[in-house]
Amino acid sequence: MSSGSESSLLRDISYGLLGAPLAMAALPLFVQMPAYYANHVGVALAPLGWILFSARLLDMMQDPLLGYWLDRRRAEQKKWMIAAGIILACAFAGLWKPPSLSQDGAGPVLVLCWLALMLIMAYGAHSLISIAYLSWGARLPGGGLRAVGWREGAGLAGVLLASVIPPYLMANGVSALTQGLSAYCLSFAALLIVCLAMLIRQPQPISLQAPAQPWYAILRQLYSNAHLRRLVWPYALNALSMAIPATLALFFIEDQLQASSMAGAFLASYFLAAAGGLPFWILLARKTSLVQSWRYAMALSILGFLGAFFLNADSAPLYFVICIITGVALGADLALPPLLVGRMPGQEEIIGITYGLFTMLGKLAMSLASLILPILATCGYESGRGSSSVLLITYAVVPCLLKGIALLTLSQCHCEEN
Repeated sequence: MSSGSESSLLRDISYGLLGAPLAMAALPLFVQMPAYYANHVGVALAPLGWILFSARLLDMMQDPLLGYWLDRRRAEQKKWMIAAGIILACAFAGLWKPPSLSQDGAGPVLVLCWLALMLIMAYGAHSLISIAYLSWGARLPGGGLRAVGWREGAGLAGVLLASVIPPYLMANGVSALTQGLSAYCLSFAALLIVCLAMLIRQPQPISLQAPAQPWYAILRQLYSNAHLRRLVWPYALNALSMAIPATLALFFIEDQLQASSMAGAFLASYFLAAAGGLPFWILLARKTSLVQSWRYAMALSILGFLGAFFLNADSAPLYFVICIITGVALGADLALPPLLVGRMPGQEEIIGITYGLFTMLGKLAMSLASLILPILATCGYESGRGSSSVLLITYAVVPCLLKGIALLTLSQCHCEEN
C-alpha cells in the first residue's frame, strides 16, 4: 500500500471513529431516557413528555443557527468541538444522576428542572459536534464515501453498546444501575475525548470561503434550491416515522411484549441488522441511485412495522424478526440522506447550515414524538400496566402511515445526486 493510500485510510478512520461516542450518547438521549425517567426515577408521563418536547424544540431551533455560526468560523471549529465535547460528557453524566424524587411536591419539580437543564446542555453540545462533524465529512475528497462508511460503522458500534448496556443495567436492580451507569458515563467520556483528539490531529478538509450573507438570506437561498426543497417533506416524514417507535420502543417491549429482560437483545439485533444492511444500501445506491435505494428501504421498513402490530407477550421472540427487518432498513436511513444532502448542487459554501437545517428537521420529529407520551397518558395508557391497544397502534401502525406518505413524496423527488 502506498504512503498516499495509507494517509488517506488514516484520515478516513480518524474521521469515522467519532461516530461511536456520538451514537453512544444519541441513543440514550432520544430513546432510553424517557423510559428511565418514567420507570426508574418516577416521573409521570405527561410532564415528562412536555419537558422532552420543550428541550427538543429548543434544540431543533438552534441547529440552523449553529450551522451558520460554524460556517463562518471554520478555522475555529476544532476548539469549539473540544469545548462542546467537555459539556456533552458532563451533561450526559448528569442526566443519569438526577436528584432523588421525593413525595413532598418539591421533588418532582426539581427533577424536571434538572432534566430540562441537562437535556439543553447535552442536546446543544451534541448538535454542535454533529453539525461540524457532518460538514467536515462532506468536504472530504470525493464526497467522503469511504469515510462515511467508517462513520456509520463506528456509529452503529456505539449504538450497539448503548442498546445493550443501559437496558441491562435497568433490568438488574438499583445497585447495578447506579454503579454501572457511572462506569458507562466515564467510558463514554474517555472514548469521546480520544476520538475527538484523533480527529482534530487531522488537517481540516477543503476550506471554502465563509458565507458573507446573513443567516436569514441563506435560509432564503436554501428554500430557492428546488432539489433541496423536494427532499424536505420525505426527509421530515421519514424522520417522524422513525422517532415515534424510537420513543416508544422500551415501553412496547415492557408492556406489549412483557419482555423487558430481553430489551438489550432486541435493540442489539436491530442495530446489528442496520450494520449489516449498511454496505448493501451503499452498493445498491451505486448501482441505481441514492433516492431509489432509499425508496426500497422505506418499503422494507413498512413491512417490518406491519408485522409488529400482530405481536403480543406470547409471540415476543418473533420481535427479533421485526428488529432485523426494520434494522436492515435503518442502515439506509442512516447513510443515504446525509449523502443526498451533501451532494445537493449549489450548497457547497453553506454546507454547515444545510446540515443544520436537516438535523433540525430530524429533531422536530423527535420533539413531536415526545408529545406521544402525554397523548398516550390522556388515552389511558400507564407505563408498566401491561398490554395497551393505543400503545400498539401508535407504535406499529402510525409509523407505517407516515413512512408510506414519505415514500410517496420521495417517489416524486428527482433530487438525484450529481
